[in-house]
Amino acid sequence: MKKFTKLLACVLTAAVMVTAVGCGGNTETTENTETTENTETAGEIVMATNAEFPPYEFREGGEIVGIDVEIAQAIAEKLGYTLKIEDMAFDSIIPAIQSGKADMGLAGMTVTEDRLVNVNFSDSYVTAYQAIIVKADNTDITGPDSLTGKKIGVQLGTTGDIYSSDIEGATVERYSKGFEAVQALEQGKIDAVIIDVEPAKEFAKDNANIKVLDTPFTEEEYAIAIAKDNEELLNSVNEVLKELKESGKFDEIKAKYISE
Repeated sequence: MKKFTKLLACVLTAAVMVTAVGCGGNTETTENTETTENTETAGEIVMATNAEFPPYEFREGGEIVGIDVEIAQAIAEKLGYTLKIEDMAFDSIIPAIQSGKADMGLAGMTVTEDRLVNVNFSDSYVTAYQAIIVKADNTDITGPDSLTGKKIGVQLGTTGDIYSSDIEGATVERYSKGFEAVQALEQGKIDAVIIDVEPAKEFAKDNANIKVLDTPFTEEEYAIAIAKDNEELLNSVNEVLKELKESGKFDEIKAKYISE
């Protein structure tokens, strides 16, 4: 397995590189691969994600698509790499980066103090919030203060999981996928779901049985997770994010998936 710390072999094969940040390694299962327009590349850069988080990453046919995928593709193209996407459980993303199986994690991932112990984060690219989903006919839960003593569904390892543990008297039910929590809500097994606002809207868009409350549960910032010892990649990613924002390209990507 090649890692970003082994730069020399990459540089020799990559005349198109603007910044030498290294080669990504292979993981055991490849979910899908996006290729750059360059005919010459310095190898692969591996993005770890959880493709259960529309509109940031989700499956469309046989492909993984979404806002985070297009951001990662822009990073790969700028640095002269082929983008490889590894789909895994959300709580496996940081360990994959730490072990060198992935180079960066994009999964609508919030910057938290606990996560900063294990990985570095890029500059923020989205300000979002955790939303509360309830059944459409629920009049008991109107906001965060109404969750005391309730049974709450969350996706394992997410900030919804982390923050819901602080709700007084609440029982937290953890699911491997967000839609599984929503299904449990519809079936009456739980009282509410706490999840990021854009996926919450997607779940509720064509589902008359549930609704998203207007009051946020908590606000947060999304960023890209990168290994602690990979300052070169971190700096390069921040440069690309800055360019995407200043050029308006990021707004174009976001508008493609989110209707304001």
